[in-house]
Amino acid sequence: MSGSQNSEARRDPRDQEPGEWARLSAVVHGRVQGVNFRAYTRRRALGLDLRGYVRNSWDGTVEVVAEGSRKALDSLLAFLRVGPPSAWVERVDTNWEGATGEFWSFEVRY
Repeated sequence: MSGSQNSEARRDPRDQEPGEWARLSAVVHGRVQGVNFRAYTRRRALGLDLRGYVRNSWDGTVEVVAEGSRKALDSLLAFLRVGPPSAWVERVDTNWEGATGEFWSFEVRY
């Protein structure tokens, strides 16, 4: 294994049974930019072994796309509905789909 890979690699969603993983797309509304929302979301997602991204949108919302187990995604969604200490979440719009397996980690996109 190369030096950039972890010896305890995470399971690839494409190696799991169909239906084990799902995809959550969420748009978080409220005071969610300039309050470290992306950093907190990334940390939470990585702790839940999720893959995908979080990014600020031009309209002041935060967009999150995450793939993983439904249980982990539900936990992330519960966090998104509250946000970090300095945030104020008005609402979270969600869309659920089947996982595509296109992500290898969870990142902040700019």
